[in-house]
Amino acid sequence: MTQEPSREQWGTRAGFLMAAIGSAIGLGNIWRFPAVTYENGGGAFMLPYLLALLTAGIPLLILEYTLGRKYRSSPPGATRLLARPAEAIGWWQVAICFVVATYYAAILAWAVRYVGFSFNQSWGEDPEGFLMGEFLKVSDSPGEISTFVPGVAWPLIAVWLVVLVILILGIKRGIERANRIFIPLLVGFFLVLVVRALTLDGADLGLDALFSPDWGALGDGGVWVAAYGQIFFSLSVGFGIMITYASYLHRKSDLTGSALVAGFANSSFEILAGVAVFATLGFMAAEAGVGVGDVTSSGVGLAFVAFPQIISEMPMGAFFGVLFFGSLVLAGLTSLLSIVQVVIAAVEDRTGLRRVPAVLAVGGAIAVVSTILFSSDSGLHFLDVADHFINQYGIVLAGLATVITVSWVLRRLPALQENADATSAIGLGVWWRICLGFITPIVLIWMMIDSLTGEFEENYGGYDTSFLLWAGWGVAVGALAVAVVLSLVRWRRTPVAPDEPRPPQDRTTQGSR
Repeated sequence: MTQEPSREQWGTRAGFLMAAIGSAIGLGNIWRFPAVTYENGGGAFMLPYLLALLTAGIPLLILEYTLGRKYRSSPPGATRLLARPAEAIGWWQVAICFVVATYYAAILAWAVRYVGFSFNQSWGEDPEGFLMGEFLKVSDSPGEISTFVPGVAWPLIAVWLVVLVILILGIKRGIERANRIFIPLLVGFFLVLVVRALTLDGADLGLDALFSPDWGALGDGGVWVAAYGQIFFSLSVGFGIMITYASYLHRKSDLTGSALVAGFANSSFEILAGVAVFATLGFMAAEAGVGVGDVTSSGVGLAFVAFPQIISEMPMGAFFGVLFFGSLVLAGLTSLLSIVQVVIAAVEDRTGLRRVPAVLAVGGAIAVVSTILFSSDSGLHFLDVADHFINQYGIVLAGLATVITVSWVLRRLPALQENADATSAIGLGVWWRICLGFITPIVLIWMMIDSLTGEFEENYGGYDTSFLLWAGWGVAVGALAVAVVLSLVRWRRTPVAPDEPRPPQDRTTQGSR
């Protein structure tokens, strides 16, 4: 009888922390946090943001770390060991990661091209026209694919080749080693960006606009929803990443300390990004003779329209552009590795496939779907709608389902707290159970109601209802439907708790691996 190989492990705690921080620090830190802060009270927003970090972000991180390390399995296996019907939640998280990975890679491909475009400002005097026309060739009919865009396809294929090679190397030699290189490089890039941005004329105007507190905004419930939403989306919680990463931890790892380090490191980078972005926007506002609010944007508009315009106008623009878009590539790459790893780990755990065939089969499938959809002239439309709906009604609901199942239905928080406290330098105390049992689920329900209210008032992005139904709602609901089906499949391997004896194998399969 061939003995089943033991589970991979991180080489060091520092390696795990680098990977966890790399997963959390992504595109949203750079292009979402600054705008959310500005629009929700400026400096005053830091108060609800900090409370959200302490009452939802870090408690959720600790919960996912504990589930992963205790059950030593990907989300489907970990949730199945909680309770058999809960396995659907784990597969839901895997399906969400599959969807997110397909379009996240496309944004990295754009950033790769824009590193090259920065050298001679290829976008000319009309960055928006260049992005939508010459580069992406965006269709006027969302959802209708009529043109293949080679300029997006080849960098997208290159991104996937890099990701798959790193993943083939495994947890310790691949993901851990890559993050040990990428994270210091990313921080170095951004520190240079911050210094350069702070020396621009008008930088003080941007920083004043970002950090001047509007204390009256704290009376607006929407500001608090925004704070919890930012923490939830930026920490990579809710869709299985941290469960997966923690499943490769040593059994005596300090979970609470690791969550605190990862949570505060992520928030520190967000503030650093806010300084860089708004100092730069202050320069743009000063050059144009307008207020900072007139040039503020977020997401794709900030990265691929506003910043190219600024780069064209500033001294040493090419250098700044290479650093900025290079930072997007590094931040996105570390996050993409973690997202794809969730899907690969689930397939490995539930089918018994070894590392290389699992990466080639699963990663290859994601890469093919990604390249076909997002190298088309409707790629931007697919990305915009899928991202909105899978975030608002996939990740949030999956996170809510996990918290409610663990705390309300199964009442496992005391046992999980005991497991975390056994190896952590800082005890959790009753605050952790209060946060996850009451504050976090209530806030997530509130976020969902707030989001749905706006959703039904008007069509998202002005898109046609039919397109939103199949490309938006269809993707979000489809991920849940696929999860339910996968949870009903009789798999080759049934997970068991690490401290329980493994059930005897069928004699016909013994030694087959």
